[in-house]
Amino acid sequence: MPGPLIAVDAPYVLYRSFFALPDSILGLDGRPVNALLGAVNLLLRAAADYRPRAIVMCFGAEAASYRVELFPSYHADRPPVPDALAWQFSHAPELFSAFGWDIESSSDVEADDLLGSLAAVEAEAGGRALIVTGDRDMYQCVSGSVSVLFLKSGITGFTEVDPAEVRKRYGIGPELVPDFIALRGDPSDGLPGAPGIGPKTAATLLEKYGSLDGAIAGAGSEQPKVAAALKESASGLRAFRDIATLQSVKVGRPADRPTDLEGGAEAARGLGLRRLAERLENAGGVADL
Repeated sequence: MPGPLIAVDAPYVLYRSFFALPDSILGLDGRPVNALLGAVNLLLRAAADYRPRAIVMCFGAEAASYRVELFPSYHADRPPVPDALAWQFSHAPELFSAFGWDIESSSDVEADDLLGSLAAVEAEAGGRALIVTGDRDMYQCVSGSVSVLFLKSGITGFTEVDPAEVRKRYGIGPELVPDFIALRGDPSDGLPGAPGIGPKTAATLLEKYGSLDGAIAGAGSEQPKVAAALKESASGLRAFRDIATLQSVKVGRPADRPTDLEGGAEAARGLGLRRLAERLENAGGVADL
């Protein structure tokens, strides 16, 4: 049986690696290569553990225009990309491609939208998809054939999130994750949520009414503070839900492609990642790394 498709939130993995590893890890021309090294090591670990039929690295817009139009403060507080990381971002696609990992990119939609679309295409074809990310918004994609490999804090380790785990963490099913985000808010995206409504109240409302719209319609039956938050913020909450909902993008189903250690070693050496190159050259296969 073929292995799963692994779809990777490439910007998140690079950011995480950049801040988790010291920038004293230098490569070509004395430039920091910590983000590249951390990202490659993480994906090699995933390749060894899950034996995927293919890996796809997804890049997208920082803040898609359709989301900013709905809420101008969306992603507004995110700091600029450090110069040392920007250089690594520019070299990441070439390095990833050398390992035989596909690149899916867009300037119109975000990486999340590409991840969700690839997972849907894989599931529709009868395959299994694993989404590598640290973004909880992706829990909305989880199903019997799609799991999120949620990155733990630090530099190593995944937690596989299936439908039962989503319910355990949020108190609702994957299909209600955008509604939940709208009510609870999402500081990382700059979404404030409903005033005074935290995760427990959000989950209780969605379990009771079945959706954000149902909760707004039933607001009159709730305590005054909750009722006011729902009624007075109704249009904003619907906009937050639309922002949190992934957009469907037309993508093809990736072909089977094994991880290419030889090609990866050559590219790593070219970027000054000598130790990584040596490790790849001496490995008999992904399982040996």
